[in-house]
Amino acid sequence: FWNPAMTMAASAAATGKIGDVNSQVMMNVAETMGRQFLETGWVKAVPGLERCMLALRPYFAVDNSYVKRKMTKVLFPFLFQQWAREEVEPNPDGTFTYALPQQDENAPDLYIPSMSLLTYVLLCALCYGNAGKFDPEVLPEITSKCVVTQILEVIAIRVGFYLMEAPVAILDLISYTGYKYLGLSVNMLSGLTVGHFLGYGHRSYYFTYLWTATAVSYFILKVMANCIPRRTSAVGPKRQFMVLGFAGSQFATCWFVSQTSFLE
Repeated sequence: FWNPAMTMAASAAATGKIGDVNSQVMMNVAETMGRQFLETGWVKAVPGLERCMLALRPYFAVDNSYVKRKMTKVLFPFLFQQWAREEVEPNPDGTFTYALPQQDENAPDLYIPSMSLLTYVLLCALCYGNAGKFDPEVLPEITSKCVVTQILEVIAIRVGFYLMEAPVAILDLISYTGYKYLGLSVNMLSGLTVGHFLGYGHRSYYFTYLWTATAVSYFILKVMANCIPRRTSAVGPKRQFMVLGFAGSQFATCWFVSQTSFLE
């Protein structure tokens, strides 16, 4: 799947064989051809890739403004009153098309959860390294523990929605349950910093944990309260209990995936 046009244009621009104006034009052409190549090459070569890309694209439609607002909302949810998602237009099946994250801070995204997970894993590796216990296997072990825990959490929440006969998108649940990694990253950063300078890494981590776990739990409480319809199945579990259960589970999962063994 090599694209010679894109490679040649990039090489010419890098070596200075063409002027600045022509370089920019060539790079724009190469970018366009590369995009077309991906659309016509990879999409046809990998079955189901196009569908996955179309499904994931709205969850990565973010900008700097959205990321700042969403991170603030996850860590300080008590300061916000508006939690309902912005509806763009109704669909024939009775559901709604919602605004993208760029236009609505209440829209779920996968950019912050994925970047937060990566940051948390690297901070944990740094913690192991400071203690002289780092091993390359640490990275996949921590990542797999977080991912498996989140998958089980998503399955449990999805079963709850099924019992209540309430619709929900799996990617929405992955997004909502992934915001915990932002709090975990803040916890680990606090533990590493305070532990390095003052030697109270454990205390700092758990002090920060009380705040971030409470914040994430409240965030999930408000999100789920808006996701679950007021009227659910008469024979299913009570809506109020399920919302509280989903929110309370964040304390348990944040605790379970914490890596504090080698904090100073």
